[in-house]
Amino acid sequence: MKFFRIDLLTLLISLFILNSCKNQDTVGFTLGTKGNISGSLVDTATIFTKTTTDDSVVTSSIVKCPLGYINDPIFGTTQSDLITDLNLPGMTSTSGNVPYTLPAGTITIDSAVLILKYAQGFYGDSSAHGTSKYVLNVYQLSQRQADGATYYSNTAWANQGTILGSTSMLKYNFAPRPNTKVIIDSAATGKAPVPDTISPQIRIPINASFVRTSLFSASSAQLNSNLIFKNNVKGLYITIDKTQSTGVGGTMMIYGDSVSMNVYIRSASGTVIDTAVVNLPVISHASYIHNTRSTVFQNAITNKTTLTDSVVYLQGLAGSRVKVSFPYLDSLFSNRNVGGVNNVIINRAELVVTMKPVSGDIPGYLTPLPRLSLYELDIAHQRVELPDATGLSTADAVGAFGGFYSIYTKPANTYHFLVTSYLQNRITNKLIDYGTYLAPIDTTNTTSVDITPSAQVGARTIAGGGYVNTPAKIPGAKNSAYSMRLNVIYTKIKP
Repeated sequence: MKFFRIDLLTLLISLFILNSCKNQDTVGFTLGTKGNISGSLVDTATIFTKTTTDDSVVTSSIVKCPLGYINDPIFGTTQSDLITDLNLPGMTSTSGNVPYTLPAGTITIDSAVLILKYAQGFYGDSSAHGTSKYVLNVYQLSQRQADGATYYSNTAWANQGTILGSTSMLKYNFAPRPNTKVIIDSAATGKAPVPDTISPQIRIPINASFVRTSLFSASSAQLNSNLIFKNNVKGLYITIDKTQSTGVGGTMMIYGDSVSMNVYIRSASGTVIDTAVVNLPVISHASYIHNTRSTVFQNAITNKTTLTDSVVYLQGLAGSRVKVSFPYLDSLFSNRNVGGVNNVIINRAELVVTMKPVSGDIPGYLTPLPRLSLYELDIAHQRVELPDATGLSTADAVGAFGGFYSIYTKPANTYHFLVTSYLQNRITNKLIDYGTYLAPIDTTNTTSVDITPSAQVGARTIAGGGYVNTPAKIPGAKNSAYSMRLNVIYTKIKP
């Protein structure tokens, strides 16, 4: 416990120094009665940055599935469609085949509803007084998902063109309410209403004729085999109807494993009438993400004429990431009378990324990404964690590494990353730079630093780009108050 407290005190004091000191030759502090710990601060390292597209991401196994349409004035339009299968009642991912036996008597379908339960992470306009209203349509897939197959965010899907269900059948457009519970009438038809409060969700009315054809009027072969059932039904394609929706829009997050279809029926045998809810579960799902980039965003990605960008763009839904380079680390300490990088120990290094304000009418709900990840590529160009993300021994390793957006730091509106070990290994050539990247990441995982591309976060960030020590020698380079900075506290090793 004693050593942990000392480490924590050192961390807190270092944070104070980095946030309050700039271009001072030396900094130091006293630790109890054990003497002075001193070091020098340098924050003039040249940084090159470049906005690039992110890798496509697997969406056939994610917990939170994006669904929606958003028209961002800076990034362009992004649409996320939800693809699901549909299974016989009683089926699960582990049950094996479960034949379905029809209820006795004459079956009447009162209603059918597709249920989409909200997950946290909505991004866009959800205000009841906003201009964005949403219409979701449900179609039948042209071809079903293959069992056990892996599907990516850029996998395109076709549907049969006929609407099976729509929120427009409710006679009103809806605004997403991911935090508002829903009150439904759970009473049987013809009886007094029974209010029932359930978890936040979207309930899409489904055409009863589709359910009757697929299930209650289906052949015995289709009812006895879930495979035959899926081959005939194909599955569902759920998408925003852009012709009926209004405003900027937004991206909802849906729990993929909880999607299902409830069918409310009555079965009559003589004078006996029984009611039941038949559930058709969804077992497999995927999201299809497609976008049309704005000219500004597209030019940032395709620009090859400058070594570094003054503005960079980070987009969730596996949209874009930023390559970060430190080209002149060998000369970082050349003018500081230390005798070269081998005579330097890095006490603490921190990469600071600052959000850049954008001029114009940008809606306030287009907030920055809540978290970024920082990772590098290995010799095989595979993503690996930085040493600082894997070698931490503090109680809050993820928090210590950083990457969380903060409005309270100085400067405000920044992301901070601990890169001490990374920088020490770079200047001593123990680590070769095959590529280092900033990228959006979801906040759900709090136990480790994610480095895989994520389709589970819909936000975006516009940040200041690279910092150049001698801008006049770098064509196109332009420093600003929002440029990225590498703050380094180091100690000279005595000969």
